[in-house]
Amino acid sequence: MSYKHEFGVIIALEKLLETEANYDVIIHVGKEPNIKEFHTHSNILSCSSKYFNKILFGENIQKQNGKYVINKPNFTPQAYELIIKYIYTGYINIRNKTEIELLEITIASDELKLVELTKIIKDSIIEDLHKSLKYCDTVEILQMVYYHKSLTDLQEFCLEIICFEPRILFKFNKFIKLPASLLEVILKRDDLNLFEVEVWESLIKWGLAREQGLKRDTSKWNQEDINAFKRILYKFIPLIRFHEMSSEDYINKVKPYEEILSQELRDDILKSHMISGYIPTLNIYTPRCTKYNVDSTIVNQEHIALFANWIERKEKHLKYFKAVPYEFNLLYRASRDGKRASNEFHKKCDNKGSTIIILKVENSEQIVGRYDDKFRSDSSKSIYNDDSFIFSFTSKDNLQSAQIGYNKNKNISIYDGYDDKYSKHHECDIDKRKSLTRHGLLKLSLLPFVSSKVISENISGNNSDLRLSYFGSWYNCISDYSSYPKIDIPNVLKVEDYEVFQIIEKPLKVPK
Repeated sequence: MSYKHEFGVIIALEKLLETEANYDVIIHVGKEPNIKEFHTHSNILSCSSKYFNKILFGENIQKQNGKYVINKPNFTPQAYELIIKYIYTGYINIRNKTEIELLEITIASDELKLVELTKIIKDSIIEDLHKSLKYCDTVEILQMVYYHKSLTDLQEFCLEIICFEPRILFKFNKFIKLPASLLEVILKRDDLNLFEVEVWESLIKWGLAREQGLKRDTSKWNQEDINAFKRILYKFIPLIRFHEMSSEDYINKVKPYEEILSQELRDDILKSHMISGYIPTLNIYTPRCTKYNVDSTIVNQEHIALFANWIERKEKHLKYFKAVPYEFNLLYRASRDGKRASNEFHKKCDNKGSTIIILKVENSEQIVGRYDDKFRSDSSKSIYNDDSFIFSFTSKDNLQSAQIGYNKNKNISIYDGYDDKYSKHHECDIDKRKSLTRHGLLKLSLLPFVSSKVISENISGNNSDLRLSYFGSWYNCISDYSSYPKIDIPNVLKVEDYEVFQIIEKPLKVPK
């Protein structure tokens, strides 16, 4: 018979740390005025950390009154206190810690070679980084991630978030404090999701903040002012894609500062605007990838990236920004192909695998829709569809207005909304259709000749979400008994346009 007394040992070690009994290591952590002295035990430190094991038994270890002395000015006392407790007890509480505090813990943990703890903290950072960058000090976070080797694996992830949603940095009041080296890295990227004139305006704002003596009215600048501003921005001018700007933007936004551009560059820009077919010879870059290549009149790049994350149930934090691993192949557009659920609709949309349908609500900015992991129109062959979801954006231009609801019931199958045997008789009167329904010849009881993807509950009869009638009307049929939660979708949908896309997975390498 054996018995483990692990909990009692942990309590004893925690008490040893608190009482500092028989300590033989003094660690000075932090810089004035934020500095603290820790009293610890060499045997516990050396057993838990390869770093401490090496330094404590090295030749250059400092001693004072028979005790080892270690100085760690690059750590914060707050982060170090949590780490020391983790070393003694195996427990760490990171609840309610800011992203900056978590990064400080990660940097210290990595230097002390606490591999498991470092991974735990990094995973926590990644999970909330997108949200944190919106509400924390974006500049400080970016600097910490970029200048510490232990955080190199977070650099690309962080930069993709900023490039995908650049307002969290460029509209941040501390943007002007961004180091030149980091600004250069960002301006070199092709995936920076800003119009080029916005990039230029941000650069001017940053540059003016560097030289407080410069007047904001450039007409009052002398040659000394021009030369000073040119020195500040000289390394960034080649990164601006002036040829992507409209003539109007160039005249209004760039021309007031034109003196800082070389004459050769000015001539090249002028030719690109004045001569049809002219190929620029300076500042040659591919256009920034501000739009995902999707053929849609309703959604844009940002929506596509959200859909990709929702498909993989990443609704809590975003994984995909630039590298969306799906192609959105347009199958049907109502304004082009017709609003009715006709044979053409079925010909283009049936048996296409995973699909998403997007509806633009009339006289509003709302868009709603549904994703189906798989869809087969053959009503005799139902399939499971537990990864499907419905969604709504109160305003299509505001991603924060999004609501999503996943299928709650695995006993859900998809089948076509009407029997092809009777589809040709769509001119019959309402009473006849009701009669057909009562006798089980039509599959749906609520609408005549419903023709879209319809959810049917295997256990308790018909139970659908979004329905398209033969005559082109859309209905929200979600109820308390539905397999989807209720979200902000009107019961009667007056739809301006709708699109159906086939979702095709493509082999892309996405940063982890």
